[in-house]
Amino acid sequence: MVEKEEAVFRSAEMSLVQLYVPTEVSREVVYEIGQLNLVQFRDLNSKVNEFQRSFVKELRKLDNIERQFFSFKTQLDKRDIAIKAYPYASDLARVAPQSEIDEYYENSSLLEDRVNQLIESNETLYKKQQDLQSKKYTIQGVGNFFASNGSSSGVNITDDLETGGVPTSSHSSFIAGVINRDKVAVLQQILWRVLRGNLYYHTEELTEKIYDDKSNTFVEKNFFIIFSHGSLIFQRIKKICESLDASLYDVDITSSLREEALSETDAKLTDLSIVLEQTENALSTELIAISKELAKWWEIIAREKAVYKTMNRCDYDDGRKTLVAEGWIPSDEIQTLTTTVKTTSQSVPTIINVLETTRTPPTFHRTNKFTDAFQNICDAYGIASYREVNPGLPTIITFPFMFAIMFGDLGHGFILFLAALALVLNEKKLGAMKRDEIFDMAFSGRYILLLMGIFSMYTGTLYNDVFSKSMTLFNSGWEWPEHFKLGETVLGKQVGTYAFGIDSAWHGTENALLFTNSYKMKLSILMGYVHMSYSYGFSLVNYLNFHSVIDIVGNFIPGLIFMQGIFGYLSLCIVYKWSVDWYAIGEQPPGLLNMLISMFLSPGTIAEPLYSGQSTVQVVLLCGALICVPWLLLVKPLYFKRKLDKEAAEAQYQELHGSETTVHEEEPEHDDDDEDHEEHNFGDIMIHQVIHTIEFCLNCVSHTASYLRLWALSLAHAQLSTVLWSMTMAIGFGPTGVFGVIMVFCLFAMWFTLTVVILVLMEGTSAMLHSLRLHWVESMSKFFIGGGSPYEPFGFKDLLSDIL
Repeated sequence: MVEKEEAVFRSAEMSLVQLYVPTEVSREVVYEIGQLNLVQFRDLNSKVNEFQRSFVKELRKLDNIERQFFSFKTQLDKRDIAIKAYPYASDLARVAPQSEIDEYYENSSLLEDRVNQLIESNETLYKKQQDLQSKKYTIQGVGNFFASNGSSSGVNITDDLETGGVPTSSHSSFIAGVINRDKVAVLQQILWRVLRGNLYYHTEELTEKIYDDKSNTFVEKNFFIIFSHGSLIFQRIKKICESLDASLYDVDITSSLREEALSETDAKLTDLSIVLEQTENALSTELIAISKELAKWWEIIAREKAVYKTMNRCDYDDGRKTLVAEGWIPSDEIQTLTTTVKTTSQSVPTIINVLETTRTPPTFHRTNKFTDAFQNICDAYGIASYREVNPGLPTIITFPFMFAIMFGDLGHGFILFLAALALVLNEKKLGAMKRDEIFDMAFSGRYILLLMGIFSMYTGTLYNDVFSKSMTLFNSGWEWPEHFKLGETVLGKQVGTYAFGIDSAWHGTENALLFTNSYKMKLSILMGYVHMSYSYGFSLVNYLNFHSVIDIVGNFIPGLIFMQGIFGYLSLCIVYKWSVDWYAIGEQPPGLLNMLISMFLSPGTIAEPLYSGQSTVQVVLLCGALICVPWLLLVKPLYFKRKLDKEAAEAQYQELHGSETTVHEEEPEHDDDDEDHEEHNFGDIMIHQVIHTIEFCLNCVSHTASYLRLWALSLAHAQLSTVLWSMTMAIGFGPTGVFGVIMVFCLFAMWFTLTVVILVLMEGTSAMLHSLRLHWVESMSKFFIGGGSPYEPFGFKDLLSDIL
């Protein structure tokens, strides 16, 4: 058995395999390959139109079945019927016989017709119910209107439209009906403008919602009644009402006839409700039965569709007796593929060849549930080129640690750790749930959050900071005088060294901010130097792996000298300055920023010496850095110029004299998967190198300064935590008695809520984004080549994850 390559430090070695599969077992073989999830098939028909490929007919058939399944799902979602997950995944391991697929096609068509008939019947019944309910409310509304205006039959009352009163004549015509509530005001305004106020309009809200056939939902409606004169005006009113989808009904003015019509309408509604209930039950029963099997049906059809799509990417031999396929596979998985294919096609053997090719393979990094999220962080910036150093491996440690430097607080880190631990311990249960986008991001990065919490607890202990308070874990290294006057500046005496982290004695002192400010700023520079240096070292690993000696000589060595001569020297000076007891020797410690500026502006001049011989060292380092600039700029372009001139001379010699012994190799045919090979002349190479040199030199400065965000955000986080404590919990500890207890309880709830929302969530998100930037820009720019294509093998994993 071939040992699997880890493929974490750099991508796995890939091989291009060619398969000759007999046509009669091609579908079964491709299905089994899909079960393996190992082969990324190349499209051998890239120049063939999608509608002219071999299995268009089968795909159209499967598309139609999927359309029917989508129709079923729409109805299930509308009625809040959940689709049951199919529990027996082992049943899907075999390829479905063609007869079974045909059966699905027939059954889904029958089910679609059945469901559509029930839906149409349902909608027809709802429409009739809507009509009867609207008529009922219209009759009741007319009766209530006449009753409230002093007449039940409309006899012996006079008309008063001209004076603006309520019309009461038995001979007055009226229009009554029901309209959507949101259109009542529009109807009233239109009628008023068209009829110039020559009407009487009355409306009432209905207490019950009525089904609306336009929107297929139950909506709020109003009853209305309109009085006016003349048949022409009545025609206008009817047209206006109908244009607003109002339902109009002829209601008799006589009370007895209205009661008779109301009783008849009630009887029809009762009968219709019984029929509608039975139809609804039949439809729900049918859909519930479908919901229990739909997941299984859909999975089988989705797999079948994926198989035929893959087979459409393959080619045939001249007699169409053999399916020819090509695909990329990890080299250590070829034996697995061979065993599986031979087992599937025992009667008619399948041939597997490993091809020699100049094509660039896809990039494949093996990940697990722990490393996958860190790899996704790097892949979001760009896919690594084939076999280059994978930035995802060091990111596992550096990303949460850079975050923790900015987020350093033992308490806040513990809250983050507990939240991540809950996600990790319940990952199986949460993984089976349907998650929204934001929660899914947190769940996918649960191990990142876990390490972020652990590292934040560590840096919080270093900073001696827990919810803005310090901890006295060890004996302090400082002593204070026992007697001093109020308001007097008191100086402590150092008697030792604190065992771990920042001494708790610094908490509450006047110069605490000044001390931590300087301490964290220099630590940020050192962290940036270490991070960029080891990242730059990866570029050497890449050059060695790709056997690029010119990149080592022309890029890596001068770049290393330039970076270490300036910023490596600055980092060394920071550490040296910390190692000297300046108070004991009675000297003022020099400013390192001014020292670095003077190193460039006035070489050899030292205003505040840090060590003996400093002037000579700085001049030598400066000269080395200046030499590196033309070294970076010229060595690589001149090497390629000489190489191009040599190739041109050889080509010219062969063209003039010829050579019978010259062997011409045929160029491989190019398709969509081949890379674009561009011809570069000396001018292109020179321009590229000039850009690289300027970018590298400037980035050494800007990227080093960019790591100061570690200091700035750490300082801001600590100060914000202090302010929140002083404005909440510190106030609550003042009052005593029952009021003091209640105040502490309320302020603690306020403090804890704001801590979680602002300091953990918002500040944590900010620190995470800054850490992400430090990796994408400051670190990966030192070695990352990118431009690779992701390894996307053909398989059946998560085919329906976005649907079901």
